[in-house]
Amino acid sequence: MLLASAVVVWEWLNEHGRWRPYSPAVSHHIEAVIRAGGPRAGSGSVVLGQVDSRLSPYIIDLQSMHQFRQDTGTLRPVRRSYYDPASAPGKGVVWEWENDNGSWTPYDMEVGITIQHAYEKQHPWIDLTSIGFCYVIDFGTMSQINRQTQRKRHIRHRLDLIYPMVTGTLPKSQSWPVSPGMASSPPGPPCSCPQCLLVMSVKAAAGANGGMGLLPPMPARKNMPAPSGTKLPPPPGAGPKPLDGMGTIRGPGKTMTSQVNRRQATSTPALTSSASPASPPGATSKNGRVALATLNRTNLQRLAIAQSRVLIASGVPTVPVKNLNGSSPVNPALAGITGILMSAAGLPVCLTRPPKLVLHPPPVSKSEIKSIPGVSNTSRKTTKKQAKKGKTPEEVLKKYLQKVRHPPDEDCTICMERLAAPSGYKGPQPTVKPDLVGKLSKCGHIYHLHCLVAMYNNGNKDGSLQCPTCKTIYGVKTGTQPPGKMEYHLIPHSLPGHPDCKTIRIIYNIPPGIQGPEHPNPGKSFTARGFPRHCYLPDSEKGRKAFSSLCHHSQVLKLLLVAWDRRLIFAVGTSSTTGESDTVIWNEVHHKTEFGSNLTGHGYPDANYLDNVLAELAAQGIAEDSAALEKD
Repeated sequence: MLLASAVVVWEWLNEHGRWRPYSPAVSHHIEAVIRAGGPRAGSGSVVLGQVDSRLSPYIIDLQSMHQFRQDTGTLRPVRRSYYDPASAPGKGVVWEWENDNGSWTPYDMEVGITIQHAYEKQHPWIDLTSIGFCYVIDFGTMSQINRQTQRKRHIRHRLDLIYPMVTGTLPKSQSWPVSPGMASSPPGPPCSCPQCLLVMSVKAAAGANGGMGLLPPMPARKNMPAPSGTKLPPPPGAGPKPLDGMGTIRGPGKTMTSQVNRRQATSTPALTSSASPASPPGATSKNGRVALATLNRTNLQRLAIAQSRVLIASGVPTVPVKNLNGSSPVNPALAGITGILMSAAGLPVCLTRPPKLVLHPPPVSKSEIKSIPGVSNTSRKTTKKQAKKGKTPEEVLKKYLQKVRHPPDEDCTICMERLAAPSGYKGPQPTVKPDLVGKLSKCGHIYHLHCLVAMYNNGNKDGSLQCPTCKTIYGVKTGTQPPGKMEYHLIPHSLPGHPDCKTIRIIYNIPPGIQGPEHPNPGKSFTARGFPRHCYLPDSEKGRKAFSSLCHHSQVLKLLLVAWDRRLIFAVGTSSTTGESDTVIWNEVHHKTEFGSNLTGHGYPDANYLDNVLAELAAQGIAEDSAALEKD
């Protein structure tokens, strides 16, 4: 336990595994609800629409630490993070980048803190590779530059509210990360995985030869010109050319010299030149491991290839340096040494050919495209939502509720007031009395009727209701997917992991248009990027045998057709990939969009995909009986 002061930032997890911060105002609101809740603070809910109207569909359940979106049923984990009061969130500084729509998107908190630290140190620029992003931030031009494509985006920093501050005893696991340049805590026990064992062995051997060193701090901004145009340090290990900014490979027998003025103080350790002679044959390091100088060419190649395989298996990005066993501008022995030393230094380099991204199958003629047995037609369209008339929210809810005359001594988890007291909802007032209480018929959870009506009005208003506690769906849930077309057919090519069967190809096409009343910004245009989108399912005999009849891939397709008809495949919102708002996005039913590879995680083989997509469809209220109830 640590006794300290810290700023509290509430964050939510997007589908790409990145923790995105809520605004300071939302974090203050959540903390205020927790303080007001007293002993029951950790078991209630927070309605985000009370502080930001754009977040009206969202509720945070503090007991399960999940964010629930009422109109789509989407659940996302949330967390309460602690950061150094001297860092960006403690000063109210927000760093943002300009997306394609011309609006501004805040960086992840970790990235924003790193950028602010470099800015305060008057560095001319900062390379974000060390924290996993292929970008350079140029403070001279206030731009973000993609190191691979050289594309530039404007950035800015602005002042906002300071995030809420707490003082007291904090768990160690929730204490803020060590700021760049600060002394770190003593290292824990070493990892025993094959990659770490190999890296530690190589580090020990390289240390015995004086082959490794840390980089000095980067000069202050006033002493060094910022990069301009495309004159930026290239990504680490960009082929056999001289590595400007990381080191220079001159040929067999030459040393690798670091150009230290290209790196910041917190960057990954790089290689430095060695002025001492090589250790004599048989020399060993202090812990008894054999030095690299004792390895012959064959052993170096073998060790480099083994290290490459370990790095690939662990997900480290690869850099092509041609075949180690064939002709190459880089001598194979030197290539082996380079791979071992650079990976031991923590650089994301692997001496092998990276696998290719294969998004689409080989060309298919019209005569080769076949309809899918058991599924009628080969395409389906959706139109604009038809408003349901004659049903008020009160009339809809009556179908799913039972009146409770004597409420239990519990909280309504929507408004956090006692059920015996009137509803605490402060938004637009429904016509129903605020002291009426009802119990949902299937799951038995009890709420103020006033709160349920307000929640229904903030949702899709389609005649269905989803319990905010257990997510049980009442009625037929529909979504806000814009009009479009879905095509589906068989093609005579196989997916990885399914060599003996054909492939079901699904093609979604949604054009840009104008948002309707069910969308975030009615009357405003929305974009539709990346359409038509191609997705793939294996039509495998193995799939029929390994799973029940429900899990046949053509049956999965039937459930996807139901989801399409109910407008649940896509939605209009903000892209978590690009940050663009008012655009068509996936709606929590994952699809496989890579045909011949799995580099992005959206391809095959994937043994768990079938179970995962069925679970996601079930969360939207679509199961086996759904396909039977609706026309193919």
